[in-house]
Amino acid sequence: MDWYLVALAVIVIYLALVAIIKTYLPTPRKDTTIGEEPEPIPGQRSILASHIMFYGPILALKTESVAFFDWFRKYSRGLRIYGTIGVFMVIIVSVLMVLMILLSVNLTVALKPEPTAINKPQNLFLIPGLNEFVPSTFAVWFAFILTLMIHEFGHAILCRVEQIRVKAMGVLFFVIPIGAFVEPDEEEVNKAASWPKMRMYGAGIMNNLVVGVLCFILMIGMIGWAVPSAEPIVVGFYKDYPAASADIPVPSIIRTVNGSPVNSTAEVASVLNLTQPGDHIVVGFEKNGTTSERELNLSTWPDDLGPHESGFMGVFYYNGQGVIDTTKRFLSPAGFLLLLSLPFIPGYEGQQLRILGFDVEDTKYYTEPFPLYWQVIHLLFWSGFINLAAGLFNALPMIPLDGGLIFKEGTERLLARRGLSGYGAHIVGAMSSLILILMVALLSLPYLFHM
Repeated sequence: MDWYLVALAVIVIYLALVAIIKTYLPTPRKDTTIGEEPEPIPGQRSILASHIMFYGPILALKTESVAFFDWFRKYSRGLRIYGTIGVFMVIIVSVLMVLMILLSVNLTVALKPEPTAINKPQNLFLIPGLNEFVPSTFAVWFAFILTLMIHEFGHAILCRVEQIRVKAMGVLFFVIPIGAFVEPDEEEVNKAASWPKMRMYGAGIMNNLVVGVLCFILMIGMIGWAVPSAEPIVVGFYKDYPAASADIPVPSIIRTVNGSPVNSTAEVASVLNLTQPGDHIVVGFEKNGTTSERELNLSTWPDDLGPHESGFMGVFYYNGQGVIDTTKRFLSPAGFLLLLSLPFIPGYEGQQLRILGFDVEDTKYYTEPFPLYWQVIHLLFWSGFINLAAGLFNALPMIPLDGGLIFKEGTERLLARRGLSGYGAHIVGAMSSLILILMVALLSLPYLFHM
């Protein structure tokens, strides 16, 4: 099936629906931008118009029933402390992210790597189905929507804590959900002092970082609940060794060696320990209930595996316990960053770890502690992944990101104390331009180096 044609058809249908809906909406008196309330012609405001807005082809579904955010005002003191911590957290993350981008650009210039799929522009966005590395699964969409909701809820809650009215909230669509928004009263935001505004801006990022870390911690804690199979599951071969040219089905399970049944990698090893290089053995492999035998002429062991006197088949076994042990080692800030790179890790190790977030057949090599266990693991992985990725990206000191708005407020506050307020806009604009240039450089330099 040509998925490009399917995608094009879906977009055409969406645009047709947008056109139809627009014909039933009242015509506003003026053009609107995000954050502005359309001004309808008197007498034409309908239920449809109060819940639907358009920004070009982007559909916004909104609600003005936001009084439940007032409930959080009873916890204002604690939430202000939380918001203040969030501001300092955003500052730290902003500095680290800028340093990381600078180092990445420097490394790109030094190594001049070939362009890969990571450099494609669409892979900059964590939109399921658009990003080649982010699958369009229930777990991913759940995590995507969760990330949007807790980010915007953070803004809305801190608005009410800081006595800023929330007018509406909603979700943005372009065929699929692409964002969410909270609409505070712009006049009250402009009148608010710097710290209340910075706490409000930082709350969304802080929510994403906290939820992301908690999801990764829960996933790492739960991964040990699965019991890996002890069976000798063959998943690959050493190049130029006996098994590589024997047409062995992959993956498959070794059931017999020289007619003797075996039930674990340890039992296979005990049989092979009695052999020598040059010996012939007959191995029975099972795949999907079908058993077939292969005769192998054993060789010496590779030098990198150390000295052995026994014969060597040259097979890779699935190491379920190794996957669990590796995942447990990710319980650290550096480990969380490695988890963020998991969808992009090439080779054998990356393939083994994909069990944490992708629907792979490796899950059948474990005994699940409860039904839908792996679906829960995938939910936790992608909730951690997307929340942390969104939090880190939004912390960049670049307008219009939340990190950029905090940088703007902080810069203007510091300069105002020294009578240099006129330089604030220039500094913020220069920083935003620098970040944008660096990000474009990361995407484009590999192509420029290899034109």
